Amino acid sequence: MLPYPLLAISLTLMWLLLNGFSLGNLLLGGAVGIFAAWAMATLRPAKPRLKKWYLLPKLFMLVMTDIIRSNVAVAWAILRGRPRGHHSGFIDIPLELKDPMGLAILAVIVTSTPGSAWLEYDSSRNSVFIHVFDLIDDDEWRNVLKNRYERLLLEIFA
Repeated sequence: MLPYPLLAISLTLMWLLLNGFSLGNLLLGGAVGIFAAWAMATLRPAKPRLKKWYLLPKLFMLVMTDIIRSNVAVAWAILRGRPRGHHSGFIDIPLELKDPMGLAILAVIVTSTPGSAWLEYDSSRNSVFIHVFDLIDDDEWRNVLKNRYERLLLEIFA
């Protein structure tokens, strides 16, 4: 009856927190939770296969450091202006990573880092198209994405 009971309960509780507790809201929130659990069951999301899960904290710390560093760099570029040779641009980066969960995490990393945005993934060529706010060297960005993030994600998911 409930393929994802934790999801149904969580959605019901969230409904009650947002709308206030009453019998009507409890019934409506419960119905929303049950239907959402059924919808999720039809999607049948694949469970991630983590080969080296112990590398996740290293990835987390790396990403948090880069987010802080990038916040400072973007704020500096906005407040002071970009130096000569710096411009916005688009980069196409070929990837080795094919795991859907790894690609989703890479998309979150790229998009959550200020100054860059994941625009498109081409599955036929296995490449990603990103926008960079303060681009100096295309090859440097390719190197950073492939050696800093993709290599670590390949270890975690391969």
